[in-house]
Amino acid sequence: MNAIRWPDGFLPGQADNFVSNEVIVEGLSTERVWSLLVTPERWPEYYANASSPEVEGGNTLTEDRRFRFITFGFHVEGRVVEYQSPTSTEPGRIAWHGWVEGSSDERLDVHHAWLVEPLLNNRLRILTQETQQGLPARELAAETPNPMLNAHQAWLDGLVSAAREAVS
Repeated sequence: MNAIRWPDGFLPGQADNFVSNEVIVEGLSTERVWSLLVTPERWPEYYANASSPEVEGGNTLTEDRRFRFITFGFHVEGRVVEYQSPTSTEPGRIAWHGWVEGSSDERLDVHHAWLVEPLLNNRLRILTQETQQGLPARELAAETPNPMLNAHQAWLDGLVSAAREAVS
């Protein structure tokens, strides 16, 4: 199985917070899942922790596209830094650098990456991992359970559910 590609400064284990969530499901179209994932205006439909999404210059995320949304009460600015649409043999890859402006105590920088990977026997793997830097990240990492871990699982579960509803 494929892995996330990490930029300098965001390697898991060297960041202030890291979470990894994954599901493997049967019978879902890679294209359907991908279309929901790269369309931020759809996120609030299946992920309650995302609101007010805006994409500059279009409706979908593509390489180098800027966007913003609200999550955990943070107003996150983002820019897509990796984008590869899925094929029948290669995973879809999307990653963004996100940030929250503010003082050194408020500043937050993240690398959030996704893989949407076709597997044998009509299965689909969806992996999302995020690393974060900054005091807000350290505070989130200190909570038990880690709220990022639970929120990303809700995002994955909602994404799968929305994709299943679209085909039924």
